[in-house]
Amino acid sequence: MIARHFLTIAAVLALLGLALPAQAADDPLASWRDGKTKQTIISFVDKVTRKGGPDYVPPGERIATFDNDGTLWSEQPMYVQLFFALDRLKEMAPRHPEWKKIPAVQAALAGDLPKLAKLGHKGILKIVGLTHAGLTSQQMQALAKTWLSAARNPKKDMLFAQMIYQPMVELLAYLRAHGFKTFIVSGGGVDFIRAFSRSAYGVPPYQVIGSSLKGKFQLKGGKAEVIRLPEINSIDDGPGKPQNIALQIGLRPIMAVGNSDGDLAMLQYTASGPGPRLMMLLHHDDAAREFAYDRKSHIGRLDKGLDLARQNGWTLISMKNDFAQVFPACRK
Repeated sequence: MIARHFLTIAAVLALLGLALPAQAADDPLASWRDGKTKQTIISFVDKVTRKGGPDYVPPGERIATFDNDGTLWSEQPMYVQLFFALDRLKEMAPRHPEWKKIPAVQAALAGDLPKLAKLGHKGILKIVGLTHAGLTSQQMQALAKTWLSAARNPKKDMLFAQMIYQPMVELLAYLRAHGFKTFIVSGGGVDFIRAFSRSAYGVPPYQVIGSSLKGKFQLKGGKAEVIRLPEINSIDDGPGKPQNIALQIGLRPIMAVGNSDGDLAMLQYTASGPGPRLMMLLHHDDAAREFAYDRKSHIGRLDKGLDLARQNGWTLISMKNDFAQVFPACRK
């Protein structure tokens, strides 16, 4: 039975003596180091919000889209949702011996993470579909919240809930304070992200776009529900990102932030619009405080993106040089 009461990410951090990013009165981007990247953000927001200016954008058109894994929180050594799905799989697999014929399940049960990574979001969603069929979105989110209250990253020995990026949460809040609508556009499962998007990032569930399973309407005992089926509906990665932005938002973003080649189509779609645009890629180059990876990584590979960012004049955020602090700070 799914627990009715569970800890949000904010509550988890509070219990650990950790604070969600506070907005300093004199510097709403306090955990960004002063420099070119921070100034680029401030200048862009200033020019699109200055009434009467040549680059003014009405509030209703100030759309900013952010990837989640590797952009808003850590994605190494593998996607957080995959850890979640694997725990569910290990719990349920003994009751379903027929699952062992599925490549994604074989790799998962064998602990073959490189093979799982090669299967990408499609492989993750296959496992999610098997382990969540018959559940409603609300039930899936309840399971995710309960799991996140205790699950830890094996490489950093931190709760996954602790590993959100403080500078990015500050940036989201800064944009909203200036009339932007902030959307999460992720390859991760939409129901999983909606479980914590508001408490972690201040982004309501209806502003989350993600990969999804097919749903089925049913009326049972006089109660209407939509339950998940073990079939993939949409993969929100690569070209799927702009396709779903066009479908679900209906406006081209003026700002897009990602961290991998899977985000390039979203940035290219954003860059192709008229008027002022800001495209940014987070480069994970800080092995001391988080992880360092790019061209050869099995998760969150940033290869073509490194070249395109330089060719097109996109902003390449250096975690090492631009983040004064990576994760939420301990209270003293």
